[in-house]
Amino acid sequence: MELPLDEEDGTFTIISLADDSAEHLSRIPPSKVERGHTTMMNADMDAVEAENQVELEEKTRLINQVLELQHTLEDLSARVDAVKEENLKLKSENQVLGQYIENLMSASSVFQTTDTKSKRK
Repeated sequence: MELPLDEEDGTFTIISLADDSAEHLSRIPPSKVERGHTTMMNADMDAVEAENQVELEEKTRLINQVLELQHTLEDLSARVDAVKEENLKLKSENQVLGQYIENLMSASSVFQTTDTKSKRK
């Protein structure tokens, strides 16, 4: 049986017939193994990058939504304050008008009663 002669240094190379995956890989030129690993690593890195990009977009969307809700809350809070102020102003005007109407009624002879007991409050 003839053994293959390695032309570079003139020695014989022994080839095993057993299927050892590690040995098989060790006989593959390093550049092919590295390219295979690099391709797998690049694919993994691309998947991780895509996942990170999706997470980043989701975070950005959520942050924008929170900021929008904060602005809406600020607007609503300002509106509530304005309505409270307007309500107080209207209550005060109501009291003044009520007092004015009461004074007019007491000054007018049409609204005065002849019974002094019914005038008590």
